[in-house]
Amino acid sequence: MTTPFAPVALRGRQLANRIAMAPMTRSRAFGPGLSPTESTVEYYAQRAGAGLIVTEGIQPSVTGQGYPDTPGLHSDEQVAAWRAVTDAVHARGGTIFAQLMHSGRIGHPVIFPDGRSSVAPSAVAPAGQLYTGKGMLDFLEPRALPAEEIPAVIGEFVHSARNAVAAGFDGVELHGANGYLIQQFLASNTNLRTDEWGGSVENRIRFAVEVTRAVAEAVGGERTAIRLSPTNAYNDIAETDAHEVYPALVRELEPLGLAYLHITETNEGAREVTLAVREQYRGTLVLNPATEGPTDHRALPLIEDGIADILAFGALFLANPDLPERLRTAGPYNAPDPASFFGGGDQGYIDYPALSRV
Repeated sequence: MTTPFAPVALRGRQLANRIAMAPMTRSRAFGPGLSPTESTVEYYAQRAGAGLIVTEGIQPSVTGQGYPDTPGLHSDEQVAAWRAVTDAVHARGGTIFAQLMHSGRIGHPVIFPDGRSSVAPSAVAPAGQLYTGKGMLDFLEPRALPAEEIPAVIGEFVHSARNAVAAGFDGVELHGANGYLIQQFLASNTNLRTDEWGGSVENRIRFAVEVTRAVAEAVGGERTAIRLSPTNAYNDIAETDAHEVYPALVRELEPLGLAYLHITETNEGAREVTLAVREQYRGTLVLNPATEGPTDHRALPLIEDGIADILAFGALFLANPDLPERLRTAGPYNAPDPASFFGGGDQGYIDYPALSRV
């Protein structure tokens, strides 16, 4: 029987266990040019006991930023700052992938240095408001990407992926989930295009496929992964045909030889799509499962049952830097403090105690 704490090979790279730290936005990129700080270095190093760390969402370009104080990976100073993070994680025996996150229509001109508009497949504003650093503001209508600009956006992902390798990351995870740009192309309520990038399922998956293929060609399939969230309504997404879209997408991704496919479930109905993907996808599947209550040791049978190869944990990893050891003993767990999730200083960031300090 496969156990969660046994080493596992990830496209030739040996992971210490099958426990992953899920990507979590922390909005603490207070270094020069939205780069990580010494506290960021400590934050990730503390959690190097994970078999795999996936970083917070990192914007691949200025326009890709969706929230205040989120880090980038498109400038030399950002590359240098992230190198300190990867060196610290590797020094403690960890493996770390950078999550490349283009927010698309989730953003606001006040976040950008020149007041530019957010971009998206179509000029459809999401419902709701966004925290911008200047209070809560209504989402605005994004600028629809002309077809001739889409290759340049794909190029931003490629440039950032190459920067990630230069910064010492073991690979990159493309954020195709949670209502950001890649999922905006997948979903029929955000992609109203009538050209080759929209309309049919085949056309709506094209952007996700082309971005993934371009990054895999640039840095290697073994260094490339993608995160998906079928049926997720977050950020005003409506996926009425997820049972068609995601199997079609996975069929196109399968030949690329990716490091892994990461599925995040946000509702009970998502498991049906997860199982369909699992049946079809022959590579490594990372699962951030939907659970009743906090995702803790009670989720570990998903590995033992073969539904997932690696399990990703979010808020519990935020609050428990030594989470693999706590999962092994079924707790106890530090409780996450939601008030310190986004922004702020070191409190609620690098001061959660390990078991040896409890």
